[in-house]
Amino acid sequence: MHPNPLFRTDDRELIESIVAEAGFGMVFLTTPDGPRVAHVPLIASGDGALRFHIARSNALAAHLDGAKALVVVNGPHGYVSPRWYPDRASVPTWDYVAIELEGAVTRLDDEGLEALLHTSITQFEDGLGGEPWLASETPDSHWAKLFKGIVGFELAVETMRPTLKLSQKQPAPVRERIAEEHAAHGNPHLAGWMRKVTA
Repeated sequence: MHPNPLFRTDDRELIESIVAEAGFGMVFLTTPDGPRVAHVPLIASGDGALRFHIARSNALAAHLDGAKALVVVNGPHGYVSPRWYPDRASVPTWDYVAIELEGAVTRLDDEGLEALLHTSITQFEDGLGGEPWLASETPDSHWAKLFKGIVGFELAVETMRPTLKLSQKQPAPVRERIAEEHAAHGNPHLAGWMRKVTA
């Protein structure tokens, strides 16, 4: 988390919307073999927890249940050039959105994992528009075989450490110029977050 309090927020709804929009993050844990990370799709359970699954063969699979882990979700980000400031006698920086979520992890039973998979499919297919793919299109035997190869978990979020570093140190006209430059250089999503958070 960035140490400057200017880049933090206590707005839980905003934090949860960033996590939901990203839908993907990294789970970090120190194992007996050293620190490890898994890159996972994330589903909010609706009661302050995150659910995810990993391959049973993943180095974290045997160590997550009962452990305290860290999930990091990265939102939009982008380079900020000193050319975008009224005074170029500055240095480059980076605008970014990142959320750290820490909490205790429990393993899901088979029923919970099955529910997680169906929720994930529905959520991410809906985001594509058009006619969604359905789990029923996969033969039961194939689904069962793949199901045995994964493990589901839930992290009960105890601590949230958000960083929304979006040029808040700059006056409003300069922030708008930076947002315009982000958008012009292929990063309209970051520009949108700048306008939303610093408005």
